[in-house]
Amino acid sequence: SPEVTPEVTPEVTKMLLAMTGDMTRGEIMRKLGLKDEKHFRENYQQVAVKLGLIEMTIPDKPRSSKQRYRITAFGKDALRKADQDRKADR
Repeated sequence: SPEVTPEVTPEVTKMLLAMTGDMTRGEIMRKLGLKDEKHFRENYQQVAVKLGLIEMTIPDKPRSSKQRYRITAFGKDALRKADQDRKADR
């Protein structure tokens, strides 16, 4: 069966492009220039986690103060694909 690529929103793509290594939610929000934590959680973080594009470094303790997020291999593939699509649109 063909591989299904999930619908990656522009917000999530922007977040993936901003992420480097393991980052806290606050670090990612600062890099994106976002102040509203609820908006970030609902439109960026939770969407990316559900799609398997980013993962928690401490999945069994989602509320840990030491929690970080990182791009998964699947997330890196999605970024590469988005980049190819952008180049093809030119």
